[in-house]
Amino acid sequence: MQIAIALYERFTALDAIGPYQTLGLMPGAEVVFVAERTGPVRDDQGRLGLVADKTFAEVPDPDILVVPGGPGQSDQMENEELLGWLRTADATSTWTTSVCTGSLALAAAGLLRGRRATSHWLALDMLAGLGVESTAQRVVFDGKYVTAAGVSSGIDMGLTLVGRIAGDEAAQSIQLMTEYDPQPPYDAGSPDKAPAHLVDRFRGRSRFREAATG
Repeated sequence: MQIAIALYERFTALDAIGPYQTLGLMPGAEVVFVAERTGPVRDDQGRLGLVADKTFAEVPDPDILVVPGGPGQSDQMENEELLGWLRTADATSTWTTSVCTGSLALAAAGLLRGRRATSHWLALDMLAGLGVESTAQRVVFDGKYVTAAGVSSGIDMGLTLVGRIAGDEAAQSIQLMTEYDPQPPYDAGSPDKAPAHLVDRFRGRSRFREAATG
């Protein structure tokens, strides 16, 4: 089972690594990082690089494709190198997935029109503007399309999808061995729970790319 994770400059690292760490542990999984060109691709902090071993053209028909989000996603909305690959890969994929604002790229490629999907909470209105039925749920399934909300939700998406593909015990084993047992020190992980002044601060940013964390 080939899992292709798309990379582009200024992606958010955990958006890609969460699914890599969960989906990649399934029996028979082969994970490949893909981009327009092979070589290192820098994250949104500019300090971490993941290596794309294959170009988009070299991986035309993965079983699962994953699109991470990040501030750099804004520059991809009209990038036909990425969007064209998404359409091509989606034509034969078993699962087409995204994390955070990666769903905006799927929508820009025309893959989510009329479907239910999620994204980072700051991007839900933008997603709706692209003809998508946006929802604030953490992980959303609509047929073969699986979208996750912001950043850390990519881990939840990966585990949920493992359960669908390989069964509950496989997903539970991966959760156990990664010791994914969230006990956050603060209950501020969504706009419904975070202090109102913080929510207002980020909503007030003039451009999503300045405020988005994934």
